[in-house]
Amino acid sequence: MESDVQRPVSLLLNRRGGDYRSDFINNQTPSNNSKDVEGGGGSFSSGKWPSDYPMKIIWKRGFVRLVLVAGILWMLLILAVLSFHVWSCQSSSVFFSVICNKESKVYNFLNTWGFVPEQHRCPIPVVGNPERIVIPEGRTHDQIVKNISYVMEDEPLKDGSQSSQLFGGHQSWKQREKSFNLSSSMKVHCGFMHNGGADMDLVDIEYVKNCRFVVASGIFDGYDVPHQPSNISDRSKKLFCFLMVVDEISLDFIKANITVREDHNRGQWVGIWRLILLKHSPYDEPRRNGKVPKILTHRLFPQTQYSIWIDGKMELLVDPLQILERYLWRGKNTFAIAQHKHHRSIYEEADANKRRKRYARPLIDLHMKIYYYEGMESWSPKKSSVSDVPEGAIIIREHTAMSNLFSCLWFNEVNLFTPRDQLSFGYVVYRLGGAFRFLYVSKLRVQLTVCAASTHPRTFIQGRVGKKFKRV
Repeated sequence: MESDVQRPVSLLLNRRGGDYRSDFINNQTPSNNSKDVEGGGGSFSSGKWPSDYPMKIIWKRGFVRLVLVAGILWMLLILAVLSFHVWSCQSSSVFFSVICNKESKVYNFLNTWGFVPEQHRCPIPVVGNPERIVIPEGRTHDQIVKNISYVMEDEPLKDGSQSSQLFGGHQSWKQREKSFNLSSSMKVHCGFMHNGGADMDLVDIEYVKNCRFVVASGIFDGYDVPHQPSNISDRSKKLFCFLMVVDEISLDFIKANITVREDHNRGQWVGIWRLILLKHSPYDEPRRNGKVPKILTHRLFPQTQYSIWIDGKMELLVDPLQILERYLWRGKNTFAIAQHKHHRSIYEEADANKRRKRYARPLIDLHMKIYYYEGMESWSPKKSSVSDVPEGAIIIREHTAMSNLFSCLWFNEVNLFTPRDQLSFGYVVYRLGGAFRFLYVSKLRVQLTVCAASTHPRTFIQGRVGKKFKRV
């Protein structure tokens, strides 16, 4: 009988595991073993099996599961935070993009291990090491225009009174027509009329006097914050001035969202960007105000020899020395701009602007009617140029007399008509009759920047020098 009873007990212990078998055997005696079993108590006595044994098993197993679940949740939380950090650096939202710190150790660690997704970039045939780039000596001399000066005050009216002061002046149609007749020495309207607005602080004026190489951008009406460029070499950091032109509204917006430090000369900085405040905005339209630093870079920074303009919504991804070497120095060009990726005719671009409500329809129609009346034909393959419409998000220039003249004439058209500068660029090229030589890049996707708003690449496309075309 005893052996029959002990058999299932032994089997039961084997099923429960061997950890408790020795304790059970050591605590039991032959005399009370049969008594407890035969007594029909239903469970073992306290001497043979602890009464809280089931609770201990449940507690130990529950604790282990709790630790595992807590560990998994903690890991998921860390991954979520890291993913949010990476996503905020790619986000188009100003609120999230301003909290991104690409200089942080966490971001660099994630980038090193490949957790930061790289934006699509097409191969760009630039010199690999900016330290080895040879900078040309001196300036490029133009063959036609040798010297250019600017109208600073309008002529008195017929009654002897002075007209109201405007930033672009009161250019007459006769003066406009004369400005397209090239000569060795020219005097043209080019903004910055006396008491016309767009004034810089004396501190900034003194700072830009030492800027021979400039990367310029602009933010107006507080629509964005500066985006720090990437892949900038130590040589370029010492050589280039990174100038961000802003108005009062944008400066207040930037200070409210990100850290702006001030140096001992009262200069204001956001990362590598030096903020240049334009006081007394010359226009009521922020879009038109943005054309001042974009087109008239040579007027804002007169001591600058080379400049690269990028729109404020863009982030520069290529070293500026590599850009100058590839698009100016290698082909001995003085002006490079991207071709529009969709339209080649200014009339197609005008229709697109009207459909998308980019500007007032009647003013765009008037603009195009005047150009058509003055002989500007719609683009066709028979034309000598590959396109009449640029993509003005990136402009690369050497500030020669001819390049500066073209910028002045381009701005005068923007000042006179609509602020859609793509509509005026091809017209000025047409009026100069091929005398203005520049690199028109098309059909080759070369990403120099990334659009912070959409993360789509801005591309340069095929090149043109005068009437001779070549692939770049």
